Amino acid sequence: MKFVRSLFAIFWFSSATAQNLSELPLWNSQQNTTKGDWLIEKLDAKANIFQTENGMLVFSNGLVARTFTLNPNCATVDLELLTNALSYLRSVRPEAEIEIDGIKFNVGGLIGQPIHNYLLPEWLAKMGADPASFKLSNYAISDCRARFPLKKRLQWMPGDQAWPLPGKELVFHYRLDDSAISFIQRKGNESSIVPRETTYLGKESYEYLKAITVEVHYELYDGMPVISKWIRVANESSRKIIINTFKSEILAVTEAESVVDPKKRWELPNITLESDYNFGGMTNESLTRSSIGWNLDTLYKTQVSYERTTPCLLEAYPKYGPDQTLKAGQSFDSFRIWELFNDSRDQERKGLEHRRMLRALAPWATENPILMHVSGSLDEPVKKAIDQCAEVGFEMVIMTFGSGFNVENESDENLVRMKKLSDYAHSKGIALGGYSLLASRQVGGGNDVVMPQGMSPTFGNSPCLESKWGINYFRELYNFYEKTGMDILEHDGSYPGDICISKDHPGHHGLEDSQWNQYRKITDFYKWCRGKGIYLNVPDYYFLSGSNKTAMGYRETNWSLPRAEQEIIERQNIYDGTWDKSPSMGWMFVPLVEYQGGGEAATIEPLKEHLPHYGQRLANLFGAGVQACYRGPQLYDSPETKSLVSKWVTFYKKHRQILDGDIIHIRRPDGRDFDGILHVNPFGEEKGLLMVYNPLNISITRKINIRIYYTGLKGKITLQEQEDSSKVSVVPVISDGLTDKITLTITIPAKGYNYYIIKS
Repeated sequence: MKFVRSLFAIFWFSSATAQNLSELPLWNSQQNTTKGDWLIEKLDAKANIFQTENGMLVFSNGLVARTFTLNPNCATVDLELLTNALSYLRSVRPEAEIEIDGIKFNVGGLIGQPIHNYLLPEWLAKMGADPASFKLSNYAISDCRARFPLKKRLQWMPGDQAWPLPGKELVFHYRLDDSAISFIQRKGNESSIVPRETTYLGKESYEYLKAITVEVHYELYDGMPVISKWIRVANESSRKIIINTFKSEILAVTEAESVVDPKKRWELPNITLESDYNFGGMTNESLTRSSIGWNLDTLYKTQVSYERTTPCLLEAYPKYGPDQTLKAGQSFDSFRIWELFNDSRDQERKGLEHRRMLRALAPWATENPILMHVSGSLDEPVKKAIDQCAEVGFEMVIMTFGSGFNVENESDENLVRMKKLSDYAHSKGIALGGYSLLASRQVGGGNDVVMPQGMSPTFGNSPCLESKWGINYFRELYNFYEKTGMDILEHDGSYPGDICISKDHPGHHGLEDSQWNQYRKITDFYKWCRGKGIYLNVPDYYFLSGSNKTAMGYRETNWSLPRAEQEIIERQNIYDGTWDKSPSMGWMFVPLVEYQGGGEAATIEPLKEHLPHYGQRLANLFGAGVQACYRGPQLYDSPETKSLVSKWVTFYKKHRQILDGDIIHIRRPDGRDFDGILHVNPFGEEKGLLMVYNPLNISITRKINIRIYYTGLKGKITLQEQEDSSKVSVVPVISDGLTDKITLTITIPAKGYNYYIIKS
């Protein structure tokens, strides 16, 4: 029945396509371009599909537009950032590439472009479809759908985070026709514009391939110049097939620089990329190891580079496999990528655009609970930590590494005890969970990854997630959190992308499917956690697969340095880490007790004896809106210590909305003069909060310029020094476009801080 219904859908859409196209609104690039700045305004930039006068489709939200021709096959023929009138595309390529049963096919696309430096509309009439390609059969448009369930923890998350993200999904359906099957059997490799190494068996019947549908999905979101893309392969034949490899995006974009001589590091086109197939790092830089390639374009023979090595072909594909078998009636989904078309190369603006995109795509990354890492997992120390957290306003307790917390202990005694601790925490309004190490350990018994000769695991050792041990480990995770009702998992050494050539592991059959299957194992669990509201601290870049937070970026041995040195380094790490992360996306670390050495000089215990330092650390962290792992047995040891911690928690909660907002970088900490950051939120009541620090032994006064544009304020601002309503002034904004600024004279006490609240 599924096969019959699918054929009916294809027929219906095929007969309706022309009519649907004629009913679409007419595209006018001038009238349909949205005016304004999406970073500081709530723009009326709704995603929609349009027709052009010559029968093409335009998928646009007024900020970015992707244009498709439909004849003689579907292909992207323009990709424009409308706000800059900037076209990114220089050459037509397939919309995707898929290898099925050892045969590589183009999906959509045109061939015959005379040169690949640029694309003229009049060339399209002379270009043709690759005879052996999957050809367009229909298209459909709908609202964007949630990628997976999300249970929001509103006490930690801003209430205006939409899920699913408002926007539209455009889907093109492709099939092989009779002429394609005939061409493949006659000529094999000759059909493709993409070099292939596959040898075709010309006498084999490929009729079953006509019952395979390739869907190419695009999502465009309201109010952001961001496009997402992925593919789905549906096997509606009567036999199984193998998806050997795929490319879900192939874009021949205009090069960022044109250089004759060889270069070690090229400037790349101004597109920020994200993928939910990402591992092995704490930033999206690891994409090039997992799912994205800025590759050489072998068709671009007229480029300036003498050796033709300009990286200007964007391709999305797994570096291994996926090598997935589809039985009759099954389908396969690729990973997703997101393309943010930047309108500037200014570091601050690019960072703001990136952070805004991530918060929209992964709204759980805005959850920013105040957390403690308790150093024990027995009832008494955990209850003490819970009680102290409840007293001072902390919101979460994590039984830290080395505490004895063990999700792999499935004894009734352990599960019952953990459930009682969880219930106790909830009775106090505290979330509770713990730490588990996955990779960077050896489990033995034939369960560890077996790397190809000359390669070693990322962390030195690692179990294979699709070994018997790995499959059981994830079963234990599901079981533990279902039965205990705990709220947090800190998952250390998360899967870093290690491949495995073992043929004895039940969850994969060899090298080619090992990375794909292991990644799906862990991300299926993370997505399940999102649906349950389980908070995920993961020191890897799993945001788009469901994790909440990763490390802000620091070297662990720094927390064994003398306390005074930790203060400056902490602010440096925050300053540097927030170019691409919002404050809620990265954690820091506070060694209340000794951590990896350093002795008394490096630690804060006894807390009451080091109140100035403890206070500075709290000012650093809460002033930046960044939560830290406060690791130790207690948050306070005296009334004075408790009062100090409560003071900063109260400060953070009062100004939470602005402190969780974006950071504008004012001056990097160096220990020689003041340093500072400006929180901005053009959509909040408090538009800005300037936080400045003085590392010197004397009070200082400085006249500084503050870039105010991203508060969204014009003309003038209202400035209040700390919570003192008697220190309010009106300051004029010096207007100069993106560099709108105010000039302030600030005073910061010796070894202290100051802050200023900005309103309209």
